[in-house]
Amino acid sequence: MNYYSESINNLIEELAQLPSIGSKSAQRLAFHILNLPEERVERLSDVILKARKNVRYCRECFTMTDSEVCSICSNPKRDKKTIMVVEDTRDLAAYEKTGQYEGVYHVLHGAINPSLGITPSDIKLKELLKRLQGDVDEVIIATNSSLEGEATAMYISKLLKPAGIRVTRIASGVPVGGDLEYIDEVTLYRALQGRTEL
Repeated sequence: MNYYSESINNLIEELAQLPSIGSKSAQRLAFHILNLPEERVERLSDVILKARKNVRYCRECFTMTDSEVCSICSNPKRDKKTIMVVEDTRDLAAYEKTGQYEGVYHVLHGAINPSLGITPSDIKLKELLKRLQGDVDEVIIATNSSLEGEATAMYISKLLKPAGIRVTRIASGVPVGGDLEYIDEVTLYRALQGRTEL
């Protein structure tokens, strides 16, 4: 039995499709939105639509940005010879918050996970290999400490070793099974400083 009108049910159903939003949270959000002034709801929907329309991958590192080349890749002060490989844009943001890393990034947009059918061709590995044809001294692999992140790190390491490029992995300090976006800046900085050769 439906307790709410069709419009309310549709809103709840759409919100429940978002990550980490269960049915109760979706209901709370739906009623919060319905109680907002109409101008705020219009602004929210406008911001969502504009972000969806304008955000794209950076031509160089594949992070999400509003411009063709992100602010990190276009910054002449960044060390282009050091590339940190991360799983997604949120991981990049987590490292940027430390204020300690001066190189550039490469965002894979995922990790190898055969059980979900995610193979090396499904993430941005070809693009990484293309970037490495330039002048690169070190690749820091900063994938998550999950089974998938570790598998991806080992795969990248095996690909790059024959090229003679120094390949390092962020050090422990990042808990196994932890996602980088939730880890504090000090822990991330220590992990970066203590990275090891693969």
